[in-house]
Order: sequence, then structure tokens, then C-alpha cells
Amino acid sequence: MSPFLFYFAHFVVLAYSLVGGVFLAFSDFIMRALSATSGHGGAEAMQAINREVFRWVFMTLFLGLAATSLVLIGYAALWLNGSVAMLVGAAGLVYLVGCFGVTVAFNVPLNEALAGMDVSQDVTRAHWTGSYVPRWTFWNTVRTIACGLAAALLLFGLTSLSQGLFA
Repeated sequence: MSPFLFYFAHFVVLAYSLVGGVFLAFSDFIMRALSATSGHGGAEAMQAINREVFRWVFMTLFLGLAATSLVLIGYAALWLNGSVAMLVGAAGLVYLVGCFGVTVAFNVPLNEALAGMDVSQDVTRAHWTGSYVPRWTFWNTVRTIACGLAAALLLFGLTSLSQGLFA
């Protein structure tokens, strides 16, 4: 592995962890706090959060990691071998499927449905508490675990690679 790619992969471990940390905060306490608000405050706040998430920092990391994960998978398949290839490739695949794929397939559709709802309506409150919060939080927790697992797999792959390089 080239020195540039080796150090860049360390940055990817950090980026996987940062994205996972955002998701962890939502699963651990933000969704619980939003669901504890009176009236329609939680749904309204989540609508605002979903509009603001498109800021460049988070989306650059989130989307950039999808592309980077593809590169890691390809690099592992073409240039690495053994357990290092498995770990690096698995890291990219776990992020792509468990974070990016889950977001596209589950969290985004839930967010879009909520965005189209009028927060002053009782049906929105029922949807928020009965469907949105438990389903969104479940899939968000899957994303959290996937980011942490991707970071760990890539870190273990880099550790294995460095032991072979520096032994």
C-alpha cells in the first residue's frame, strides 16, 4: 500500500467514527429528547434537522465515505491479499451497505414522509410517536453499528498491514 493511501485510510477510520458518532448521538439521546417534547415539537424539530443536515460538512463526509468505501473495496480486491484484503474490503462493504444503503432505503424515505406532514395535525403526532421514532431510531442504530464496525475493520486491517510492513 502506498504511504499516501496508508495514511489516507487512517483518515477514513476517523471519518467513519465521526459519522458514526453523529448517528450514536441521535440513537442514544436526541431522538429520546425529541420524543419527550410536548405537542408536536419533536416532529417539527426533526423536520428542521432533516433540512439542515444537507450542510456541507456532514454530507461531504457521508457521501465522500461512500465513494471512498468503493475505492477501498476495489483496492482490497485488486492489490491486497489475505486477512488484510478481507478486513479492508469488509470495512468498505459494511459502510456501503450498513450505513449508506440503510440511509437510502430506510431513513431517507421516513424523513421524506415526515417532511410532507403538517406538524399541527394530530395524525402527525400519531405518526411521529407510533411509527417514525421507533423505526427511524432502529435503522439509525443499524447505521451507528455499521460505522463503528467499518472503522474497527479498517483499523484492524491497517494494523495487520503495518505489522507486515514494519516487522
